Amino acid sequence: MVKRKLKERDNGDGKTDEPISSIHSFKNEEKKEFRQKLVTWFQENQRDLPWRNHLSNPDVDQRAYAVWVSEIMLQQTQVATVIEYYKRWMKKWPTLQDLAKASLEEVNEMWSGLGYYSRGRRLLEGAQKVVKEFGGKMPRTAESLLKHLPGVGRYTAGAIASIAYGQATGIVDGNVIRVLCRMRIIGANSTSQPVQNKLWSLADEIVDPDHPADFNQGMMELGATVCTPKSPGCVSCPVQNLCLARAMVDQNKHRNGNKLGINNGPIIADIECAADKCDLCLPENETWDEKEGVQNYPRKAGKKAAREEKMSVCVLCRRTKSGTDQYYLVQRAQKGLLAGLWEFPSVKVEDESDETVGHTIQEILQKSCGLTLLPSTQSSMVGNVEHIFSHIHQTYIVQAVIVPVEEVDDSQVHAENSRWVTKEEFSSAAVSTAMKKVFKAFESHGKKKTSTADPGKNQKSITAFFKKK
Repeated sequence: MVKRKLKERDNGDGKTDEPISSIHSFKNEEKKEFRQKLVTWFQENQRDLPWRNHLSNPDVDQRAYAVWVSEIMLQQTQVATVIEYYKRWMKKWPTLQDLAKASLEEVNEMWSGLGYYSRGRRLLEGAQKVVKEFGGKMPRTAESLLKHLPGVGRYTAGAIASIAYGQATGIVDGNVIRVLCRMRIIGANSTSQPVQNKLWSLADEIVDPDHPADFNQGMMELGATVCTPKSPGCVSCPVQNLCLARAMVDQNKHRNGNKLGINNGPIIADIECAADKCDLCLPENETWDEKEGVQNYPRKAGKKAAREEKMSVCVLCRRTKSGTDQYYLVQRAQKGLLAGLWEFPSVKVEDESDETVGHTIQEILQKSCGLTLLPSTQSSMVGNVEHIFSHIHQTYIVQAVIVPVEEVDDSQVHAENSRWVTKEEFSSAAVSTAMKKVFKAFESHGKKKTSTADPGKNQKSITAFFKKK
C-alpha cells in the first residue's frame, strides 16, 4: 500500500535527501529518460499499420486526413477490426475532397458493422466543413482542430496535431491512462476530474518536443502491446525502471523475502505520497492487491448496467418461383441511435415485463411503415436475438412473413424511406450489426422450416393484404 506521510530518504550514510517530491509526477531527469527510451523502443518495435503508411506523405493535409480517419475509427474499436475498414475507406475516399462529395448513405454503408455510427456521419460533416469553409485546408493546431471539427475531442485533436503536424501536445486515451496510472501509481477513479486533470498535465509535460509523433504513438503502442489491461509484459517494457507500480511489486517481493529470511539484496525504499489527503492515490477503503500487481492500476468506477429494451421485428420477404428472395427495409430517423440506418420493420415493446411476442406482424408493419395485413396472413416465429449496445441491452423478438413476388404491387408498399433488397444488397447496405444478427437468425430458422406461407397454396394476393394507412 502507498504510505501517506512526508518522509526523508536515508541514503545509508547517515545523510538524508530533501523531502520526497510528489510520486504522481515525473522529475526532469525522469522525463528525459522516459522520452529517449520510449521513442527508441517505438521506432524499433512499431506495428505495421495502414494509417502509418500515410505519414511520409509530403502533403500535410493528406497526412492529417489519414490520421483523422484512423483515430475516429479506433474510438471504442479494436485495431484488428479497424484495419480492413480503414483500407476500404481510403481506397474509396483517398482525399478529404473525395469524402466531402460522398453522401451520408454511402458513408453509412461503408461504416456498416463498425458501430457508433455517428462517428462516420461526423467525419463526413467535418470533411464538408473543411472543404467549404477552409478551402480544403485542415486546421493546423490541436486547439483549432478541437474548435472547428465536429466529433473531434481533445484526444483526437492532440493525436492529429502531434502525429501529422509535429505539435508537441499530449494525448490521453485508454492506453495512455493505463500507462501513466501505473507509472505514477494513480489509483483513484481514472474518470474523476482530479485524475483526468493530472493525466492531461502529465501527458503535456512528458511529450517529447523533438519527436512528438513517435512519442505519442509510442505511448499508445506501449499500452496496446506491453502495458495491457491483463497479463502485462513488464519484463519487456522499455521504461520499467521508471514504473512505480512495478517498483511496488518488487518492494512487496522484498518484504515477503525478509519474512522468510532469504533477502540479501539492497533495501528498497518505501514508495510514499507526501499528501495527507490525496485525490490521486488509492482510496483509503481500497487496498493494494498483491495478486493483481501492476494491474491494481488504473481503477475505474463501477460500470453502469445497460438498460433493457425489447423490439418486435418483422422480416418481410417476397420470394420468386426461382427462389430469389427480397427483403423489405425501412430507414431509421436521421437523429438518435443508429440514425439513418436501414432495418427490418420494428416497434419498441413498451411493457418490458411482457414475455409474449410483443406485437403481432400486423401491428409491427402498421406502426413502423404504415402498412397493414389481413388477419388471415400467416407468419412464423423466428425467436429472440440479443445485441448489446454501449448503454442498451436490446432483445429483438423476430417474426417472419414470406409471400410470392408475382403478386406484389410495389406501388402499394414502396415509400421514400423504404426499399426491397436482395441478400447481396442487404449485406452491403447501411444496416447495423444487430440487424445482421436478425437476418442470420431468420436464415437459420428457414433452414429448419421452409415457410408457413407456401407460395404453392391458394393464397390471397399481397395487394389485398397491404394497404396504406
